[in-house]
Amino acid sequence: MSAAHHSTETKPILSARIRSFTYHGEGLPVLEGIDLDLAPGTLTAVLGASGSGKSTLGRLLSGWLPPGTGGTLRGFLELAGSRLEFGGSGDPRINPAEWGRHVGFVPQDPAAVLSTVRGTVAEELAFGLENAALGRQAMKTAVEHTAGVLGLTELLEQNPGSLSGGQLRRLAIGCAIIAGPQVLIMDEPFASLDSAGTAGLARLLQDLVKLGTAVVVLSQVVDAPLLDAGTWLVLDNGKVTGSGPPAGLQAGAGLLPPGIRAAGGAPAPARDHTGAVHADTLLPRGGAGVPALELRGVCFGYGGGGRAAGGRTTRRRARGGSPAGDASAQVLKDINLSIKPGEVVAVTGPNGAGKSTLLRHFNGLLRPTAGDVLVHGRDIAGEPPGEAARSVGLLFQQPRDELFERTALREVCFGLDRLFHPGEAAGRALDALSAVGLSGAADAHPAELPASGQRLLALAAVLARKPSVLALDEPTVALDGGGLALLDAAVRSAAGEGAAVVLVTHDLDYARAAAHRVVMLDGGRLDG
Repeated sequence: MSAAHHSTETKPILSARIRSFTYHGEGLPVLEGIDLDLAPGTLTAVLGASGSGKSTLGRLLSGWLPPGTGGTLRGFLELAGSRLEFGGSGDPRINPAEWGRHVGFVPQDPAAVLSTVRGTVAEELAFGLENAALGRQAMKTAVEHTAGVLGLTELLEQNPGSLSGGQLRRLAIGCAIIAGPQVLIMDEPFASLDSAGTAGLARLLQDLVKLGTAVVVLSQVVDAPLLDAGTWLVLDNGKVTGSGPPAGLQAGAGLLPPGIRAAGGAPAPARDHTGAVHADTLLPRGGAGVPALELRGVCFGYGGGGRAAGGRTTRRRARGGSPAGDASAQVLKDINLSIKPGEVVAVTGPNGAGKSTLLRHFNGLLRPTAGDVLVHGRDIAGEPPGEAARSVGLLFQQPRDELFERTALREVCFGLDRLFHPGEAAGRALDALSAVGLSGAADAHPAELPASGQRLLALAAVLARKPSVLALDEPTVALDGGGLALLDAAVRSAAGEGAAVVLVTHDLDYARAAAHRVVMLDGGRLDG
């Protein structure tokens, strides 16, 4: 099946005939029977649930997963008229630098595309152009143009490490497109983008297609811009189950696997066997009493007095008032928030608004410049983060920031033996893996799990401790329909047992379905 229709006069820029692709050490292929032709000026969406093989396909096409060293390919890849045949006695080798001149790639983890040796966004954008020996003025013009297209102009002098998840994704896209590749492949590019970022990326895709770029978007979510694609290619268990214009493959026709969800699709409220909605999954428990989490007049600025836990403050922390200095430099400004046991609160807002910064105050990873953070009425200002973490479980936006063990079970067990006796610790770990659908992956290495599995594993590690406050940063990113249902069930279960849950998310439909309250953080202030 061809994944992109094109006229007979237009030759494909990139073609693939994949009879099979198998990772080393695995018996079964992860891709089988895929035929792909990408012509200039086309938009192709490759849709598949978690584990369908779409990320593997994207990495093969982009040269990030070279056959031979990465696995065994039977078939051929053809780029700009040069065909490489695989599966014989002497397979050719892909030259990543040469391949990368034609094909730009944005991986699911945007940080993976960055050089990590450049100190500013501008330098990161220019890195590839420097390697290509582009002239300084041409390089400067390209950086400024790319930054303008992606809304990065105001961030050019910032360190990439200080960017929010959505800003980092836009930077990764910029690094991929700045040299003008003929083919652009993006894996889950809309994940963690706010509404403005999503609209901007949609316009960019349209412009690239008009300029003759072959654009491929890999996704498990049918984001609205993908409705304009010329072709959808549907993958299920590594095989093509449907290919053609979007109109013929809509969910109503039953041709999309159930794991592929519509943009913002949220699971229905939990129901019992009669179909009645469980009221205790929708209503917070408790009325008057001590809040599970409370922020009083919290202010914070990275450059002016706030500090990471264990660091030295640059300015005395004020109580009940604002810190001295430039208030415009503050990320958080006079934040007041109170959350009851059993209540689910969603925090939304544009990329870079400070939502992740806010979450890191809940368990003391960051300390406010002014104001107080209380957990069950206890001011955590003088507590080490390890002590606060007993009550506050934090799920980071990037699972790579918290996964480090050799197996999934060891990951969830880590540290539990310090809180519970060995038998209880092991039971909690197994229960948490079961709650997120990973019982069968207990012995798997976390790095071998798909992105959705890594996010659910990180969630299991938080759930196993049964904290009284759950703080989840963009928990829906990388989750297909099944993963979202597991997340939703875990959130409702925790809230039903009396935990306060805070969700930071750009998925407004899920936020409205799962939360009792939705508040917005913008300009450093909290509304709602």
